[in-house]
Amino acid sequence: MTKLVYFAWVRERIGVPEEDVDLPSSVETGADLLAWLKTRGENYEAALAMDNAIRIAVDQEHVEHGETLGSPREIALFPPMTGG
Repeated sequence: MTKLVYFAWVRERIGVPEEDVDLPSSVETGADLLAWLKTRGENYEAALAMDNAIRIAVDQEHVEHGETLGSPREIALFPPMTGG
């Protein structure tokens, strides 16, 4: 089981702050994760429509979309951060 955590407008569009999921074996990379999540409903598809803007952290370490996820306990998805 992997905990998915959503931040900022990703969370708002999906409608939940976090959830526990069993990732399918086909989800090996960050890009695979985003593609799979988009199949879970219109809210996911809307939240991840600009998937190149989504940042991914695996067990609190930022990863590129093409990197292998391994067996994470937690994956966080969030939009780019802005300074202030």
